[in-house]
Amino acid sequence: MTRQTSLNTTHREMGARMVPFGGWDMPLHYGSQIEEHHAVRRDAGMFDVSHMSVVDLMGRGARDYLRHLLANDVDKLRSLGRALYSCMLKENAGVIDDLIVYRLGDAFYRLVVNAATTEKDLAWLRQQSSGFELEILHRADLDMIAIQGPNARTKTLPLLPADCAAAAGLAPFNAVLGKDWVVARTGYTGEDGFEVMLPKEKTVAFWHALHDAGVQPCGLGSRDTLRLEAGMNLYGSDMDEQTSPLEAGLGWTLAWEPADRDFIGRSALEAQKARGELQSFVGLLLEGKGVLRNHQKLFQGDREIGEITSGGFSPTLQLSIALARIAPDVEGAIQVEMRGKFLPVRRVKPNFVRHGQSLIES
Repeated sequence: MTRQTSLNTTHREMGARMVPFGGWDMPLHYGSQIEEHHAVRRDAGMFDVSHMSVVDLMGRGARDYLRHLLANDVDKLRSLGRALYSCMLKENAGVIDDLIVYRLGDAFYRLVVNAATTEKDLAWLRQQSSGFELEILHRADLDMIAIQGPNARTKTLPLLPADCAAAAGLAPFNAVLGKDWVVARTGYTGEDGFEVMLPKEKTVAFWHALHDAGVQPCGLGSRDTLRLEAGMNLYGSDMDEQTSPLEAGLGWTLAWEPADRDFIGRSALEAQKARGELQSFVGLLLEGKGVLRNHQKLFQGDREIGEITSGGFSPTLQLSIALARIAPDVEGAIQVEMRGKFLPVRRVKPNFVRHGQSLIES
């Protein structure tokens, strides 16, 4: 059965085209995916991300549990409110999910995990909790709205509860905890903004208030083009349970020190590094007409060297762009197979746009 967020009726009233996504009925766009994309790059847009799951971990064993569970190290969260991006790995170093963890108290951490992986994530979290003194609570009573863009924070701040006023001074990847709201300066678009977790009964009013303040409702379509331009991985496309962070451009999320922190998947990662010859995660630009798509094969001459993991058209750059995994020894020209033809692509760093500006070197 397809699930609905608290804003489902509101989306329909605003003219959204609804589609199934990760078991949820979600807005794809409200008329123009391109206009929504540009609104986020140039002004402010908002996304209903209530299909994602909030999980609270509480208890004096929570810190040690997370230091074992996650590939990144929560000891980096030296002050309350700090946030950290991490992968949660299987023993073979495959990615179960990627997530953000917030330190909201001395013995209180909050995870935000992906919609399509929620059930397996919860099962894994509980399976790994043996021997640690903590409570794992799936916060199904909370919704989440992301407001993104150069004017997102200015338009959002007057609408927040008084006990979240400190959000005005938040540094990136920090959060403020109010009585029943959490406001985080995080996002998935390559723009500034907030991700707001709030009680379900307050979601519709907050959404309408944002709309009245000039924030553009945005759907899954623009969310995907925005994250692709920003070079941000999508679970299930750019990494999964058969792919390690080392092959997904996420080596920077692995905390190798201290050396005695035995997190799940560490031994497999160390073995991968020792063997070498790991595939490279790269960005691509199509040099010509067409659109790069997921799973298109890449070649160097007659040799197949990899495939696109995420591809699409960049509204900001007016170019077709992609993230891809290729063999480690590839140098020189690359081609993509597209409808039986082999078209040239240019290899670039796997991020294309940040804060509305192109990162592509000419």
